[in-house]
Amino acid sequence: MSEHLKREAAAMALSQIRPGLRLGLGTGSTARHFVDLLGEKVAQGFDCICVPTSEVTAAQARGLNIPLSDLDTLDRLDITVDGADEIDRELNLIKGGGGALLREKIVAAASDSMIVIADGSKLVETLGRFPLPIEVNRFGLGATRRAVAAVLAAHKAEGELRLRSTPAGQDFVTDGGHLILDAFFGRISQPEALSRDLLDIAGVVQHGLFLKMCKTAYVATADGVITLPAAKN
Repeated sequence: MSEHLKREAAAMALSQIRPGLRLGLGTGSTARHFVDLLGEKVAQGFDCICVPTSEVTAAQARGLNIPLSDLDTLDRLDITVDGADEIDRELNLIKGGGGALLREKIVAAASDSMIVIADGSKLVETLGRFPLPIEVNRFGLGATRRAVAAVLAAHKAEGELRLRSTPAGQDFVTDGGHLILDAFFGRISQPEALSRDLLDIAGVVQHGLFLKMCKTAYVATADGVITLPAAKN
């Protein structure tokens, strides 16, 4: 049922995409549906140029003959369509469960608009139930981990800080060659302050809090797809 809902959300997002746009292609199980559906339209002659947010998405897009470029060639993108691990009612996100958070944030920041697609299980009142991914440099990992742990304690995290590993037990390595620390908060009461505190740590490359970046979200529920506009400031 969840995959069906994800595909519904992806189809709703695709219905908003006009020919000729420059698109960012997200990473993850829901974004994969969007890329599949976009590939079907491209096969029918739909015109677009896309920047993928991971090597996995790039390989999927190439297999579907979706035209690809990069942010060295394109100065701006029109829209990025991506999934989320959590989304609150103000359209703040936790992303990075798939390990592509750095490239996802770079691509989203280079876009005029970000559309998020998700199933209803990702919608929460307060961020933090899903562990927050923190991408870190391999050099100085011990010092970085201690600094991150201190920030977690200051923000009253309820759980542990865990170095992400693969199913085979090896360190998970991102496309950029970094490692990921997963921080189990339970509840993030001050996401903006947490974002600043984490980015102040020298060894932190980026984190999975996407704040005030998403403009529209299509959330597929058992009762249909609901549209969430960005909160007005």
